[in-house]
Amino acid sequence: MKRKAIIISLKGKILSKNEKILLSKEKPWGVILFERNIHSLKQTQHLIYEIRKYTNNKSFPILIDEEGSSVSRLRKIFLNRLNAKYFGEIYVKDKKSAIFIYKNYIKSLCNILKKIGFNINTIPVLDVLRNNTNQIIGARSFSNKKEIVKILGEITVRECHKNKVASVIKHIPGHGCSNKDSHIIMPKINLNESKLNTIDFYPFKFSSAKLAMTAHILYSKIDSKNISTLSKKIIKKIIRKKIGFKGILMSDDISMKALKYDLVTNAKKAIEAGCNLVLYCKGNIKDNFKLIKSVPYIDKFTQKKTSEIYKILR
Repeated sequence: MKRKAIIISLKGKILSKNEKILLSKEKPWGVILFERNIHSLKQTQHLIYEIRKYTNNKSFPILIDEEGSSVSRLRKIFLNRLNAKYFGEIYVKDKKSAIFIYKNYIKSLCNILKKIGFNINTIPVLDVLRNNTNQIIGARSFSNKKEIVKILGEITVRECHKNKVASVIKHIPGHGCSNKDSHIIMPKINLNESKLNTIDFYPFKFSSAKLAMTAHILYSKIDSKNISTLSKKIIKKIIRKKIGFKGILMSDDISMKALKYDLVTNAKKAIEAGCNLVLYCKGNIKDNFKLIKSVPYIDKFTQKKTSEIYKILR
Protein backbone atom coordinates (compact mmCIF):
# COMPACT_ATOMS: atom_id res chain seq x y z
CA MET A 1 0.00 0.00 0.00
CA LYS A 2 2.16 2.82 -1.32
CA ARG A 3 0.50 6.04 -0.20
CA LYS A 4 1.77 9.43 0.88
CA ALA A 5 0.98 10.47 4.46
CA ILE A 6 -1.39 13.27 3.50
CA ILE A 7 -5.07 13.98 2.96
CA ILE A 8 -5.41 16.63 0.27
CA SER A 9 -8.26 18.88 -0.82
CA LEU A 10 -9.47 20.13 -4.19
CA LYS A 11 -10.10 23.60 -5.57
CA GLY A 12 -13.45 23.28 -7.31
CA LYS A 13 -16.35 21.12 -8.44
CA ILE A 14 -14.50 19.24 -11.18
CA LEU A 15 -10.98 17.84 -11.27
CA SER A 16 -8.43 20.05 -12.96
CA LYS A 17 -5.75 18.57 -15.21
CA ASN A 18 -3.13 18.97 -12.48
CA GLU A 19 -5.40 17.42 -9.85
CA LYS A 20 -5.82 14.38 -12.08
CA ILE A 21 -2.03 14.09 -12.32
CA LEU A 22 -1.71 14.55 -8.56
CA LEU A 23 -4.20 11.78 -7.79
CA SER A 24 -2.82 9.30 -10.31
CA LYS A 25 0.91 9.92 -9.87
CA GLU A 26 1.50 11.18 -6.34
CA LYS A 27 -0.76 8.80 -4.36
CA PRO A 28 -2.25 10.79 -1.44
CA TRP A 29 -3.77 8.74 1.39
CA GLY A 30 -7.15 10.41 0.94
CA VAL A 31 -9.13 13.44 -0.23
CA ILE A 32 -11.43 15.68 1.80
CA LEU A 33 -14.27 17.58 0.10
CA PHE A 34 -15.80 20.88 1.20
CA GLU A 35 -18.84 22.95 0.27
CA ARG A 36 -16.83 24.59 -2.52
CA ASN A 37 -16.57 21.15 -4.17
CA ILE A 38 -20.28 20.29 -3.85
CA HIS A 39 -23.01 21.71 -6.11
CA SER A 40 -25.50 18.88 -6.63
CA LEU A 41 -25.94 15.17 -6.01
CA LYS A 42 -25.01 14.10 -9.56
CA GLN A 43 -22.07 16.47 -9.76
CA THR A 44 -20.65 15.27 -6.42
CA GLN A 45 -21.17 11.62 -7.31
CA HIS A 46 -19.34 12.21 -10.58
CA LEU A 47 -16.48 14.06 -8.84
CA ILE A 48 -16.05 11.17 -6.41
CA TYR A 49 -16.21 8.67 -9.29
CA GLU A 50 -13.43 10.62 -11.02
CA ILE A 51 -11.29 10.72 -7.88
CA ARG A 52 -11.54 6.98 -7.50
CA LYS A 53 -10.88 6.45 -11.21
CA TYR A 54 -7.64 8.43 -11.13
CA THR A 55 -6.49 6.82 -7.89
CA ASN A 56 -7.45 3.40 -9.28
CA ASN A 57 -9.02 2.49 -5.95
CA LYS A 58 -12.74 1.78 -5.46
CA SER A 59 -12.38 2.18 -1.68
CA PHE A 60 -10.19 5.29 -1.81
CA PRO A 61 -10.80 7.36 1.37
CA ILE A 62 -12.99 10.38 0.66
CA LEU A 63 -13.72 12.43 3.74
CA ILE A 64 -16.28 15.06 4.65
CA ASP A 65 -17.06 17.21 7.71
CA GLU A 66 -20.78 16.53 8.00
CA GLU A 67 -21.56 17.36 11.62
CA GLY A 68 -24.86 19.07 10.80
CA SER A 69 -26.09 22.60 11.50
CA SER A 70 -23.18 25.09 11.32
CA VAL A 71 -20.75 22.48 9.98
CA SER A 72 -22.62 20.96 7.06
CA ARG A 73 -20.87 20.66 3.71
CA LEU A 74 -23.89 19.10 1.99
CA ARG A 75 -26.34 22.00 2.34
CA LYS A 76 -26.71 22.22 -1.46
CA ILE A 77 -27.86 18.58 -1.51
CA PHE A 78 -29.84 18.32 1.73
CA LEU A 79 -30.47 20.52 4.77
CA ASN A 80 -29.14 19.04 8.01
CA ARG A 81 -30.26 21.31 10.85
CA LEU A 82 -29.37 18.85 13.63
CA ASN A 83 -26.19 19.05 15.70
CA ALA A 84 -24.47 17.25 18.56
CA LYS A 85 -25.82 19.59 21.23
CA TYR A 86 -29.40 18.78 20.18
CA PHE A 87 -28.85 15.09 20.87
CA GLY A 88 -27.01 15.82 24.11
CA GLU A 89 -30.01 17.83 25.35
CA ILE A 90 -32.40 14.99 24.50
CA TYR A 91 -30.12 12.59 26.36
CA VAL A 92 -30.41 14.66 29.55
CA LYS A 93 -34.21 14.37 29.41
CA ASP A 94 -34.58 10.76 28.28
CA LYS A 95 -31.49 8.57 27.80
CA LYS A 96 -33.23 5.62 26.19
CA SER A 97 -35.17 7.68 23.64
CA ALA A 98 -32.11 9.82 22.88
CA ILE A 99 -30.00 6.76 22.06
CA PHE A 100 -32.73 5.28 19.87
CA ILE A 101 -33.24 8.55 17.96
CA TYR A 102 -29.53 9.19 17.63
CA LYS A 103 -28.73 5.72 16.30
CA ASN A 104 -31.39 6.15 13.63
CA TYR A 105 -30.04 9.59 12.76
CA ILE A 106 -26.51 8.21 12.31
CA LYS A 107 -27.82 5.34 10.19
CA SER A 108 -29.68 7.77 7.92
CA LEU A 109 -26.68 10.10 7.69
CA CYS A 110 -24.36 7.21 6.79
CA ASN A 111 -26.79 6.02 4.10
CA ILE A 112 -26.82 9.51 2.55
CA LEU A 113 -23.02 9.75 2.64
CA LYS A 114 -22.61 6.30 1.06
CA LYS A 115 -25.12 7.12 -1.68
CA ILE A 116 -23.06 10.17 -2.58
CA GLY A 117 -19.78 8.26 -2.31
CA PHE A 118 -18.21 9.35 0.97
CA ASN A 119 -16.75 6.69 3.23
CA ILE A 120 -15.26 8.73 6.10
CA ASN A 121 -17.06 11.38 8.16
CA THR A 122 -15.08 13.50 10.61
CA ILE A 123 -17.45 13.02 13.53
CA PRO A 124 -17.84 12.95 16.52
CA VAL A 125 -16.57 16.11 18.22
CA LEU A 126 -15.53 14.92 21.70
CA ASP A 127 -14.67 18.33 23.12
CA VAL A 128 -16.31 19.01 26.49
CA LEU A 129 -17.99 22.42 26.71
CA ARG A 130 -16.98 24.98 29.33
CA ASN A 131 -18.60 28.32 30.18
CA ASN A 132 -15.96 30.08 28.09
CA THR A 133 -15.51 27.55 25.26
CA ASN A 134 -15.02 29.36 21.97
CA GLN A 135 -18.08 29.43 19.71
CA ILE A 136 -16.08 27.60 17.01
CA ILE A 137 -16.93 24.47 19.04
CA GLY A 138 -20.27 25.53 20.56
CA ALA A 139 -23.19 23.33 19.47
CA ARG A 140 -20.78 20.95 17.75
CA SER A 141 -20.19 19.43 21.21
CA PHE A 142 -22.71 17.09 22.80
CA SER A 143 -22.54 18.57 26.28
CA ASN A 144 -20.69 20.24 29.14
CA LYS A 145 -20.90 16.88 30.90
CA LYS A 146 -17.96 14.66 30.02
CA GLU A 147 -19.93 11.44 30.55
CA ILE A 148 -22.55 12.42 27.97
CA VAL A 149 -19.86 13.39 25.47
CA LYS A 150 -18.16 10.03 25.94
CA ILE A 151 -21.34 7.93 25.69
CA LEU A 152 -22.77 9.65 22.61
CA GLY A 153 -19.33 9.84 21.06
CA GLU A 154 -18.78 6.11 21.33
CA ILE A 155 -22.29 5.44 19.96
CA THR A 156 -21.35 7.64 16.98
CA VAL A 157 -18.21 5.65 16.27
CA ARG A 158 -19.85 2.24 16.62
CA GLU A 159 -22.93 3.15 14.57
CA CYS A 160 -20.83 4.70 11.80
CA HIS A 161 -18.74 1.53 11.65
CA LYS A 162 -21.87 -0.63 11.71
CA ASN A 163 -23.13 1.34 8.71
CA LYS A 164 -19.82 1.05 6.82
CA VAL A 165 -18.57 4.60 7.30
CA ALA A 166 -15.35 5.31 9.20
CA SER A 167 -15.45 8.06 11.82
CA VAL A 168 -12.84 10.51 13.11
CA ILE A 169 -12.86 11.55 16.77
CA LYS A 170 -11.79 15.15 17.29
CA HIS A 171 -10.15 17.33 18.51
CA ILE A 172 -7.80 15.13 20.51
CA PRO A 173 -6.79 15.64 23.34
CA GLY A 174 -9.57 18.23 23.76
CA HIS A 175 -10.53 21.68 22.42
CA GLY A 176 -13.36 22.53 24.83
CA CYS A 177 -10.95 24.10 27.33
CA SER A 178 -10.02 26.84 24.83
CA ASN A 179 -11.70 30.21 24.43
CA LYS A 180 -9.81 30.89 21.17
CA ASP A 181 -10.46 29.76 17.59
CA SER A 182 -7.42 27.83 16.33
CA HIS A 183 -8.33 28.73 12.74
CA ILE A 184 -7.20 32.30 13.39
CA ILE A 185 -4.91 32.22 16.47
CA MET A 186 -2.97 29.76 18.59
CA PRO A 187 -4.97 28.86 21.71
CA LYS A 188 -2.88 28.55 24.88
CA ILE A 189 -4.16 26.46 27.77
CA ASN A 190 -2.58 26.78 31.23
CA LEU A 191 -4.53 23.98 32.93
CA ASN A 192 -2.40 21.27 34.49
CA GLU A 193 -2.34 17.70 33.23
CA SER A 194 -4.43 16.40 36.14
CA LYS A 195 -7.29 18.82 35.41
CA LEU A 196 -7.14 18.12 31.68
CA ASN A 197 -7.10 14.38 32.34
CA THR A 198 -10.18 14.59 34.54
CA ILE A 199 -12.31 16.48 32.00
CA ASP A 200 -10.91 17.00 28.51
CA PHE A 201 -9.05 13.73 27.94
CA TYR A 202 -11.89 11.63 29.38
CA PRO A 203 -14.22 11.31 26.32
CA PHE A 204 -11.32 10.22 24.09
CA LYS A 205 -10.09 7.44 26.34
CA PHE A 206 -10.01 3.97 24.80
CA SER A 207 -12.29 4.92 21.91
CA SER A 208 -12.98 2.26 19.28
CA ALA A 209 -12.38 4.87 16.55
CA LYS A 210 -9.84 4.05 13.86
CA LEU A 211 -9.01 7.72 13.20
CA ALA A 212 -8.50 10.80 15.37
CA MET A 213 -7.84 14.45 14.53
CA THR A 214 -5.56 16.62 16.65
CA ALA A 215 -6.35 19.90 18.38
CA HIS A 216 -4.06 22.78 17.38
CA ILE A 217 -3.64 23.90 21.00
CA LEU A 218 -0.64 24.76 23.18
CA TYR A 219 -1.06 22.93 26.49
CA SER A 220 1.65 24.95 28.21
CA LYS A 221 1.87 22.86 31.40
CA ILE A 222 2.67 19.75 29.33
CA ASP A 223 4.69 21.20 26.44
CA SER A 224 5.40 24.93 26.63
CA LYS A 225 6.88 25.16 23.12
CA ASN A 226 4.78 23.03 20.77
CA ILE A 227 1.08 22.81 20.01
CA SER A 228 -0.23 19.26 20.38
CA THR A 229 -0.10 18.54 16.63
CA LEU A 230 3.66 19.24 16.66
CA SER A 231 4.43 17.85 20.13
CA LYS A 232 6.14 14.48 20.52
CA LYS A 233 5.47 14.67 24.24
CA ILE A 234 1.72 15.17 23.90
CA ILE A 235 1.30 12.61 21.13
CA LYS A 236 3.37 9.92 22.85
CA LYS A 237 2.66 10.59 26.52
CA ILE A 238 -0.94 11.84 26.37
CA ILE A 239 -2.65 10.71 23.16
CA ARG A 240 -1.02 7.33 22.79
CA LYS A 241 -0.33 6.38 26.42
CA LYS A 242 -2.70 8.19 28.82
CA ILE A 243 -5.67 8.39 26.45
CA GLY A 244 -4.79 5.06 24.84
CA PHE A 245 -5.62 5.92 21.23
CA LYS A 246 -4.44 3.09 18.99
CA GLY A 247 -5.59 4.20 15.54
CA ILE A 248 -4.40 6.57 12.82
CA LEU A 249 -3.67 10.06 14.13
CA MET A 250 -4.24 12.82 11.61
CA SER A 251 -3.52 16.49 12.07
CA ASP A 252 -6.17 19.14 11.86
CA ASP A 253 -5.70 21.42 8.84
CA ILE A 254 -2.04 22.46 8.63
CA SER A 255 -2.99 25.76 6.99
CA MET A 256 -4.72 27.02 10.15
CA LYS A 257 -3.24 30.09 11.85
CA ALA A 258 -2.54 28.27 15.12
CA LEU A 259 0.51 26.81 13.39
CA LYS A 260 3.35 29.30 13.00
CA TYR A 261 5.50 27.73 10.28
CA ASP A 262 5.09 27.46 6.52
CA LEU A 263 2.95 24.59 5.17
CA VAL A 264 5.81 22.22 4.38
CA THR A 265 7.45 22.77 7.78
CA ASN A 266 4.10 22.31 9.51
CA ALA A 267 3.62 19.02 7.67
CA LYS A 268 7.12 17.72 8.40
CA LYS A 269 6.96 18.68 12.07
CA ALA A 270 3.55 17.03 12.48
CA ILE A 271 4.84 13.76 11.01
CA GLU A 272 8.03 13.94 13.09
CA ALA A 273 5.98 14.52 16.24
CA GLY A 274 3.94 11.36 15.65
CA CYS A 275 1.00 12.25 13.40
CA ASN A 276 0.46 9.46 10.89
CA LEU A 277 -1.26 11.73 8.35
CA VAL A 278 -1.42 15.46 7.74
CA LEU A 279 -4.54 17.25 6.54
CA TYR A 280 -4.47 20.13 4.07
CA CYS A 281 -7.77 21.90 3.40
CA LYS A 282 -7.11 24.98 1.23
CA GLY A 283 -7.07 23.13 -2.10
CA ASN A 284 -4.26 25.14 -3.68
CA ILE A 285 -2.77 22.88 -6.37
CA LYS A 286 0.80 24.24 -6.03
CA ASP A 287 0.72 23.68 -2.28
CA ASN A 288 -0.80 20.23 -2.79
CA PHE A 289 2.17 19.27 -4.97
CA LYS A 290 4.73 20.83 -2.62
CA LEU A 291 3.25 19.07 0.38
CA ILE A 292 2.81 15.66 -1.17
CA LYS A 293 6.42 15.66 -2.35
CA SER A 294 7.65 16.69 1.11
CA VAL A 295 5.84 14.07 3.22
CA PRO A 296 6.91 10.41 3.46
CA TYR A 297 5.00 7.35 2.42
CA ILE A 298 2.84 5.92 5.18
CA ASP A 299 4.63 3.59 7.58
CA LYS A 300 3.77 -0.05 8.37
CA PHE A 301 1.60 0.93 11.35
CA THR A 302 -0.53 3.24 9.16
CA GLN A 303 -0.70 0.60 6.42
CA LYS A 304 -2.04 -1.92 8.93
CA LYS A 305 -4.57 0.50 10.38
CA THR A 306 -5.67 1.57 6.89
CA SER A 307 -6.40 -2.09 6.10
CA GLU A 308 -8.54 -2.25 9.25
CA ILE A 309 -10.50 0.79 8.04
CA TYR A 310 -11.06 -0.83 4.66
CA LYS A 311 -12.62 -3.85 6.42
CA ILE A 312 -15.18 -1.52 8.02
CA LEU A 313 -16.03 0.06 4.66
CA ARG A 314 -16.78 -3.21 2.85
